[in-house]
Amino acid sequence: MKQSLLCLCILAGLSSPVLAAPAAQDKHVEDLEARIKVLEANAEAMRQQAAEAMSALQATREEIEALKQSQQTPVASEEAPAAPSGDASAANAFNPAISIILNGSYAHHSLNPDSYNRSGFPLAGEAGPGVQGLSLGESEIAFSSNIDEKFYGQLTLAIGSEDGQDEVGVEEAYIETTSLPDGLTLRAGRFFSNIGYLNNHHAHTDNFSDRPLAYQAFLGNQYGDDGVQLKWVAPTDLFFEVGGEVMRGQNYPSGGAAHSGVGVHTLFAHAGGDVGLENSWLAGVSVLQSKTEGGEDGFTGDNRLYVADMTWRWAPQGNSKDGGITLRGEYFVDDRDGEYVDAVDPLLNQAWTGKRHGAYVEGVWRINRTWDAGYRYDRLWAQDTGPVASDFDPYRHNVMVTWRNSEFSLLRLQFSQDRPNPNDTDNAVTLQYQTALGAHGAHKF
Repeated sequence: MKQSLLCLCILAGLSSPVLAAPAAQDKHVEDLEARIKVLEANAEAMRQQAAEAMSALQATREEIEALKQSQQTPVASEEAPAAPSGDASAANAFNPAISIILNGSYAHHSLNPDSYNRSGFPLAGEAGPGVQGLSLGESEIAFSSNIDEKFYGQLTLAIGSEDGQDEVGVEEAYIETTSLPDGLTLRAGRFFSNIGYLNNHHAHTDNFSDRPLAYQAFLGNQYGDDGVQLKWVAPTDLFFEVGGEVMRGQNYPSGGAAHSGVGVHTLFAHAGGDVGLENSWLAGVSVLQSKTEGGEDGFTGDNRLYVADMTWRWAPQGNSKDGGITLRGEYFVDDRDGEYVDAVDPLLNQAWTGKRHGAYVEGVWRINRTWDAGYRYDRLWAQDTGPVASDFDPYRHNVMVTWRNSEFSLLRLQFSQDRPNPNDTDNAVTLQYQTALGAHGAHKF
C-alpha cells in the first residue's frame, strides 16, 4: 500500500511540469495576439493621421498658391479675370479664364442728346450724354490666362451698338511679364493707360452709370491705345508704384499717331496704405504728353494733361463688403500749345494755347451688402480766350442708388442734372442693369 502511494506521488510530480507548459504557452500567445491588435490599431491611427496631414499640407499649398496669384494679378486690371502667377500649371487649370459682363440701361433725357452742346469743350471720343431710351450699353467678353511661367495675357472685347448697328471692338489685348526681378512689370499691346484713378478701370466697376465730365472732356471718356508700359512696385509695406508708358497716339486726346507712331508719353505714381484697421487711402499724380495731328476736337500741336487723384475709404472693422464710405476726387489741368484746325474751312485756323481745368468729387455709402447710395459733383472750367473760349463753366449733379442681389448682379437708379451751357439743362434718369458671368477676379482698390 505504501509503495502504491509513493508511486502515485512520483508520477504526479513528474507530470505537473508537462501539463503546466501548454497552459503557459497559450497565455503567452494570447498576450502576443493582444499586443498585435494594439499595434495594428496604432498603425491604423498613424496612417489616418498621415493622410490628414497630407491633406492639410495640400490645402496649405493651394492656399499659398492662391495668395501668390492674387499678389501677382496685374494691378491695372481692378481687374483681370484671371491672375498671373509663377506657377503656370495652376493658372492654366482653366485656360483661358472667360469673363462676360452684360450691361444695359434705360435713360430719359429732358434735353435731346442730338442737340447737346458743352460750352468750351467740343465733344470728342465717347463724350456726351448717351442715348435716349432703351440701350444695350457696352458689354464685355474677356479671356485671360498665364501663357507660361514668364508671361500673362488678356484679351477684352467690347460689344455695343451705335446708330442701330452692332459693333465688336478690341478694348484691351496685351501680354504682361510675371517674373521680372525687383518689382518690375512690363506690359505690351493695347490697354488703358494707368494715368489718374478711373482711367484704367473698366466702366462696369464704376460707382455711377457714366464717367465724370472731366473724363469725357479731357480723355474722351477713357484713354486706351497701343503701347508699352513699364511699372515698378516698391517692396515696402506702404504701397508705392511708379511707371511710364509710350503709346501710339491714335486715340483722343491725341490723334494722328504723330511722331512716327509714338505720339503719347505718360508718367504716373501712386501711393497708398492703411490708417488703423478701418481706414485706407490711395493717392496719385500723372501726366500725359501728346503730339497731336488732327485731333477729334480740331487741335494740332503739343498737349500736356496733368491729373491728381485721391481716394479715402472707411469700413467698420475693415470689412468693406458689409458697409462703409468711399470718398474720391480727381483734378485735371489741360495745357495746350498749338492751333485749332477747322476741318471745313482752313482759313478759320487759329492759335489754341492756354489751360482748361476739370474736377469731380464723389461719396458712396455702402449701407450693407445689398444697398449703395452716392452723390457726385462734376465741374469744368473753360478758357476765357481762344477758339473754344466760353464765359460759362459746365457742371453737373448726380445721385444714385444701387441694389445688389449678389456680387455678380446689380440694378442702379441714377438722376443727373447737367448744365452743359448757359441756355440748357438736361435732367436725366437712368436705370441700369449689370451682370457678371464666368471667372471674374476681385476689383482693384
